[in-house]
Amino acid sequence: MTMNDKVKVDTPEQAEFRAYCREWLSENRPAPFTGQMRTTNHPRRNTLEYHRWLQDWQKAAYDAGLVGCDYPKEYGGGGRTDCQRIANQEMVRAKTPMLIGKQGLSLVSPTLIDCGSEFLKTRFIPKALSGEEIWCQGFSEPNAGSDVANQETFAEKKGDHFVINGQKVWTSLWDYSDWMILLTRTDRSHKHNGLTYFCVPVEPELGKSMELRPLINVVGGADFAEEFFKDLTIHEKYVIDGVGKGWSVALTTLKHERGQGQFVEPVAGGMSTATKVESDADKGAKVTSPLVALARKTIRGGKPAADDPVIRDQIMQQIIREKGFDESNRRSAVKGLIDHPMRIPMQFKLVNSEIAQEQAALAVDIEGISASLRNSANPSPAGSSWGNAYIGSFGMTIAAGTSEILRNQLGERVLNLPKSK
Repeated sequence: MTMNDKVKVDTPEQAEFRAYCREWLSENRPAPFTGQMRTTNHPRRNTLEYHRWLQDWQKAAYDAGLVGCDYPKEYGGGGRTDCQRIANQEMVRAKTPMLIGKQGLSLVSPTLIDCGSEFLKTRFIPKALSGEEIWCQGFSEPNAGSDVANQETFAEKKGDHFVINGQKVWTSLWDYSDWMILLTRTDRSHKHNGLTYFCVPVEPELGKSMELRPLINVVGGADFAEEFFKDLTIHEKYVIDGVGKGWSVALTTLKHERGQGQFVEPVAGGMSTATKVESDADKGAKVTSPLVALARKTIRGGKPAADDPVIRDQIMQQIIREKGFDESNRRSAVKGLIDHPMRIPMQFKLVNSEIAQEQAALAVDIEGISASLRNSANPSPAGSSWGNAYIGSFGMTIAAGTSEILRNQLGERVLNLPKSK
């Protein structure tokens, strides 16, 4: 995550790189996708055509040096210093397509840099950065959600291989994934010290040792899936950091997922497509104008909702909180203003997810009962996007650690408060 890094002044190297990014993007930004984006059976699952188009874009950006800028050259990176944030800013400014290999960029590559063997680093990081291989994450289980260490999926050692049996759930970016980072149990006598972390193939195992079932949510999407493993066999060279060290590796992954790692996650986006009109809800939690625009075009009692003084006050309170959030994050660029290295990254994820939920909730209030209209002749003013955004926002306050867990960690690890009972 980049948080708010625009306050930094570019070094000469960074200024030259920024100019290069702008020039390359002006010449190579792809035209909007014109095919079918979503499958008809699962409306929020990418079609293979759209998936490949996004992969081609990420590969082009990677080959041009705009993705993985700060990673070591020996692992497929650009070997630069603090340049990924610049590439991110320029890609977003240019309104490019998104980067499809999110898990590979935000979780897999930085985890392997910290914990992986030379084989794993050289084998996986370059293709994760380029988007040639798409990754998903196998952490949560029916009995191991917030308690990550309560894993039951078991990997039994047999010679130089492991045989894996069990189940994972709430797997995002599951469609067309090639590999999975998988947390398993290898010793039932130790809770935390009995875990082992693997890189396992997905696509070649489907229908064989792995069964994948999409989970349909309340708005009809299939953002998540569950997997069942039956005698999946994997060589020991795909273990990350050694047998029994899965807990520490998992904490490393979570550190990066929560924005606390040493690498800025590559981020692009902003392009609309011929088959998808950009809605207010798509523009992000920190953009204040969508609520104002929504209130102006929503008619309540014969007048725009923007004329209601209560609505106007609620919108201003939301704008004030979002502005305060942005200003707080600016502190991360000034070492003298950082009293604890974990405070801003942890509160960023916590507050950002809750602000997104509050913004969507306020939008639903502005639309009133029409926010519930979906696929009807008379949809809501924003075409049901805010209702969907509000329902989906609860996933944001759960993913990468629930808000309750993050508050406990902030209290215990940052404020040094006693542990809750």
